[in-house]
Amino acid sequence: MDTQTTYMPQLEAVQQAAELLQGVAHKTPLMHSIRLSQELGADIWMKREDLQVVRSYKIRGAYHKAATLSEADRAKGIVCASAGNHAQGVAYACAALGVPGTIFMPTPTPKQKVEQVAMFGQGKVEIRLVGDTFDDAQKAAEKFQQEHGSAFIHPFDDPKVIEGQATVGLEILDQSDGPIDYLLVPIGGGGLASGVSSMFRLLSPHTRIIGVEPAGAPAMHTSLKQGYNTTLDRIDKFVDGAAVKRVGDHTFRICQDTLHDVITVDEGKVCETILSLYNKDAIVVEPAGALTLAALDQLKAHLEGKRVVCVVSGSNNDITRTEEIRERALLHQGLKHYFVIRFPQRAGALREFVVDILGPEDDITHFQYTKRHNRERGPAVIGVELKRPQDIEGLMTRLKARGFYGEYINQRPDLMNLLT
Repeated sequence: MDTQTTYMPQLEAVQQAAELLQGVAHKTPLMHSIRLSQELGADIWMKREDLQVVRSYKIRGAYHKAATLSEADRAKGIVCASAGNHAQGVAYACAALGVPGTIFMPTPTPKQKVEQVAMFGQGKVEIRLVGDTFDDAQKAAEKFQQEHGSAFIHPFDDPKVIEGQATVGLEILDQSDGPIDYLLVPIGGGGLASGVSSMFRLLSPHTRIIGVEPAGAPAMHTSLKQGYNTTLDRIDKFVDGAAVKRVGDHTFRICQDTLHDVITVDEGKVCETILSLYNKDAIVVEPAGALTLAALDQLKAHLEGKRVVCVVSGSNNDITRTEEIRERALLHQGLKHYFVIRFPQRAGALREFVVDILGPEDDITHFQYTKRHNRERGPAVIGVELKRPQDIEGLMTRLKARGFYGEYINQRPDLMNLLT
């Protein structure tokens, strides 16, 4: 039988990984959330991996893999491909172990992320910007590995990486002062989910383990439903830390055996959660880091009176994405709406739209004529922000009754992609 499909993390190996990571990866706090506990009528705890030195759990797997390489392998250097957190973990490991590394990143990677990788690498890593996508960088890294014999550190589908991530599970169980009823863990490629869930199935078999994926990239959910590791045709890359077309072969098999369920969360709900954490709790998380907390509402009926642990996986959020995050949150909440407005050919139509059709608390947030040289006769794309979701019914009624209604764009993903 192929051991590639039967690997399962063992307790002794993960305990050894935890010892090796002492002084490298922080033992991050298991923090009680008073606000979420009150809102859900449950006992909600957050495992704060966003407080790691590289601001995500990725340091655990990357360092463990690098540290367990042979001296001969280390001498040939390390190579990886990543657009974010994994690159920072590998860079930190290279600097800490004194091993040279080559990190391939897509050309469009934000400058801030590239600078962070260089900072953690402390002169031990060479960053190569290649191609337009992660897949381009991955192919370049694989070619480099074949040509130079460097040790390749996969972001999730490697036993040593999985064992490193599994130490999160040991810490949670050690830190909790009572039985854990539910564990929610985010899923991208599956390294964290497979490692943590394997430890819980061994040491806390009564805990119900729920994996959480972004709705736009449900690679694990689809694979478990199909019964085999499935490659998605396309994905929404917004939750970049968890948006993969295909999960790992190791991680799929482990999750198939250890997870009780995998649920998906709309990207708009993730954005709403990011803003709520920032405004109410002063916690900054990246989209992937908000996944488990964003899933709580849809599980509310099952959580009452239960102790629930949510793994908050990272906080490498780019401040330039703030407006997009707010936009997606408003769309999800039913507070932001886009229309094609066809102004009737009568004097004062624009004033009529503003004064008589919009509600007193409605705000125009986007206005663009579709015909630059014929504005008086051409339609306009208009974005409106409401105070209450239910206000859309009255607005729609007034638009149609007065002959302004052209098209509701929120229901046209092809057009919405041009606006958001």
